Amino acid sequence: MPNRIITYWKLHQVSMILAFLSLAFYFTFAYYLERTDFIMLLTLFVALFFLCFKLVQFEKWNFKLLLAVGIIFRLVFLVAEPNLSQDFYRFIWDGELVSHFMNPYLNVPNTLIDQADLAIANAVELHNGMGSLSAKHYSNYPPLNQLIFALAALLGGKSILGSIVVMRGTIILADIGIFYFGRKLLKNINQSPHLICWYFLNPLVIIELTGNLHFEGVMLFFFVWALYLLSVHKWQWAAVVYACSISVKLVPLLFLPLFLTHFKFKKSVVFYLIIGVTSLLLFAPFYSSEFISNYSQTIGLWFSNFEFNAGIYNGIKQIATQFDAKPWVLIKTYGKITPIITIAIVLLFTFLRNNQKLTVLITSMLWVLTLYYLMSTTVHPWYLIFLVVLTAFTKYRFAFIWSAAVVLSYFAYSLVDFKENLWLLAIEYLAVFTFLIYELLAYRNKT
Repeated sequence: MPNRIITYWKLHQVSMILAFLSLAFYFTFAYYLERTDFIMLLTLFVALFFLCFKLVQFEKWNFKLLLAVGIIFRLVFLVAEPNLSQDFYRFIWDGELVSHFMNPYLNVPNTLIDQADLAIANAVELHNGMGSLSAKHYSNYPPLNQLIFALAALLGGKSILGSIVVMRGTIILADIGIFYFGRKLLKNINQSPHLICWYFLNPLVIIELTGNLHFEGVMLFFFVWALYLLSVHKWQWAAVVYACSISVKLVPLLFLPLFLTHFKFKKSVVFYLIIGVTSLLLFAPFYSSEFISNYSQTIGLWFSNFEFNAGIYNGIKQIATQFDAKPWVLIKTYGKITPIITIAIVLLFTFLRNNQKLTVLITSMLWVLTLYYLMSTTVHPWYLIFLVVLTAFTKYRFAFIWSAAVVLSYFAYSLVDFKENLWLLAIEYLAVFTFLIYELLAYRNKT
């Protein structure tokens, strides 16, 4: 046994050193980083992306090693409190409500906190921790996500750290599922299975999902599983699983029209019916007369009130303000136009592309989501993880560049008023557009 370990070390010495360095950097990130320290944050991100690139480059066929180090990197964060996001306080708050059979869509935290008989463990700490913006709005997390929050509250033993550990464990298991089904899907579409490692070892994925407890990973687990089921022609089950993905995060709703041309008309109708029925069953326990109004009101805020790390919108705003446009009026007008343009883009990709082949369908999804994010007023770093997954199943790689460049948007976290540095955002989007245009031209010339 010792001889085997020594031999393995000799064969993979460089990769093991890279893994240990990464481990040290992730530990530093998890337990010693203050989000106001942008220089330290940037340095760690750059180092981790370089190490990730070299690890996958050296060991891309050694799936067991890459799976093992990816899990270990995630376990480093197990008992760490998220340091880049305070959303987890709202997750636990909603979970406490659901675990006590209270509907999280009916009352805002600011109203509930004044109730003397509120049966929520650590209520004051959770309310203060989630921040004033979250506390004054209704929950916008879909039902399956709420059930995970409730499970964390129940198993967490009325402890915030306990709930964090349960949620983190769920996200880690989801990422392992993405690795498993992602490899199988890549084989089925005749692509190298190592490409899923660009997701699994991506520092943005590890830090924002496992580290900061964003549930895009759980949504993507169901999404990738659904695509795998489509690849083996189990489309009825794919519809059920796809509905679960929507019930964690709503983003996959964006791609539903594309299935109209992936299937024949009758099959697509059945596919939509299965998704609709499954979604209704998942939403049913939370339904009330005020639910739709409250939920749609909260979702609408993302189009017309919030802005962070925007691309095209920032350019338009800079030009418009030169002509005395008011930013608070502009964002509301822009927010009304964006959904219309998004629908038009989805319909164009539905009817002008041959989406019958699964590879073409996935590429259409990639372009729809890319254009949507480029137009959006709010692009939090963890949103880009969906693009990273989609990119792994296509010939394009620009999302990997974006997942690295988006670290520049974290500069806003270093300031009390979260004021963005538009020069840094310009560098981020210049890098993305440059590589995107390069890939489009390169593949056009090959074609």
